[in-house]
Amino acid sequence: MVVDTLPDWLAVQAEKRPVQVAIRHKKLGIWHEQSWQAVHNEVLLVARFLKQQGFGSGDTLLLLSEPRPEALLLSLAAHWLGGIAAPLDPAYAQPQLLDLLHTLRPQFVFAEAKTQVDQVFDAKPDVSVLIYANARGLADYSHPAIHAYTSIISIGEAVPGTLSAVATPESVAFRFYRLGEDYQLEYRELSHIELLKNGRQLVGHELLTDKEEALAARAFAASGHARYLLSPWLLAGFKLNFPENLSTRDTDRRELGPTLVAGTAATYQRLYALTQSRWPLPTTWQFSLVEWALRSYRKRLPLLATIANWLVIQPLKDVLGLRHTRVPLLVGEPLSAEAEQFFSSIGIQVRDWPEESDWQASSLQVIPRPHSNNEHYFGLKNLRAAI
Repeated sequence: MVVDTLPDWLAVQAEKRPVQVAIRHKKLGIWHEQSWQAVHNEVLLVARFLKQQGFGSGDTLLLLSEPRPEALLLSLAAHWLGGIAAPLDPAYAQPQLLDLLHTLRPQFVFAEAKTQVDQVFDAKPDVSVLIYANARGLADYSHPAIHAYTSIISIGEAVPGTLSAVATPESVAFRFYRLGEDYQLEYRELSHIELLKNGRQLVGHELLTDKEEALAARAFAASGHARYLLSPWLLAGFKLNFPENLSTRDTDRRELGPTLVAGTAATYQRLYALTQSRWPLPTTWQFSLVEWALRSYRKRLPLLATIANWLVIQPLKDVLGLRHTRVPLLVGEPLSAEAEQFFSSIGIQVRDWPEESDWQASSLQVIPRPHSNNEHYFGLKNLRAAI
C-alpha cells in the first residue's frame, strides 16, 4: 500500500503502535492520555459525523481555537474525507478576525469556546455546522448548527475500514489565511505530499524517533507548525503534548521537559525576556557567577564547564523548560541577534526551518464588517505577526 497522505500515516501508527501514547492534554491540572488507536478511532468518528453533515472532498473546515487536541483531530477528520483544514488564530485582533470570518463565509467551523462561537455567529449567522469544545456558557444556545464535540465522539464506535480515506497526495491539506498590507486577503496552501516531504526531511535530519516528547504550545495556525510538528508526529509516531491553555504553556513545558520544541521567534523571544527579567543586577556576586559560568561553558573548559553547567546552565534550562530539549526548531521569522546569542551560550542551538511556500493573493474580496476606519486597521501589524 502506498502511504502518501496524513490519514494514511495515522492508520499506519494506529496499526504499528496501537497502545503507545500519541497525545497528552492537560485539563484542570491533570494530564490525560490517548493512544494511537484511540486517536485513530476518534478521527473516524468525527469524519463520520462530518460526512453525515454533508462535508466532502474539497470542502473546508475552518478552525478557530487555541492549541488543543480537538482542533488537531478535526483537521485529520477533514483530511480523511478529502477536505481542507483552515486554522485561524483566535489571538488575532478582533476587527480583523471578524473581517476574515465575514469574508470567508465558512459553512463548517470548529470554534473552541463561547467567545469563538459568538465571533462566528457575529460574522456568519447562517453557518451550517459549528462544533465547539468548551461548553461553558453555551447551555442556552439552541442554534441548529451547534454541536458539542463530546457528543460527536460519544455516539457509537468507529469500525476501521468502514470509512475509507479519500484524500490523495496532491490534495490540499491546509490553507492559511491572512490580511496583507493593503488589506488584501492572502492565502498559503500545503498539500499532503508537501507536508510529508517536509516532515521526512526533519525526521531524517534530526533523527527523530517515537521516543520524542513534543509540545504543541501554539495553534496550528502557522504553516511551519503543520510542516515541522504535525507531519513529523505522524511520521515518527512520537508523543504530542498540549498545554492546558496559553497562560500555562511555560509551566507545562517545565513540567514536561520536551525533547522537541517548534516555536516562532515570538516564542523564543518570550523565553529570552523571561530570563532577562530574572537576571541578577550587574553589581551583585550572582551576576558575576552567571557571567563566569556562561563564559566557562562557552569555552568548554573541561572541569570549569562541568561546574558551570551544574551551578548555572542547567538551572537556567529548567526555568525555560528546555533541559531535555535536543531539537529546538524556529519556524518563520528569524530570532534577534541577542536572543540567538543567549540560547547558543547555554547550549541551545536553535535551528531555522524555512516556511518555503509564498503567500498568494486571493480572488476573494475582503468584506469589512461595519466599524470605523480606526478599528478596521487597528492591530493589523499584530495580526500579521501572529501568523
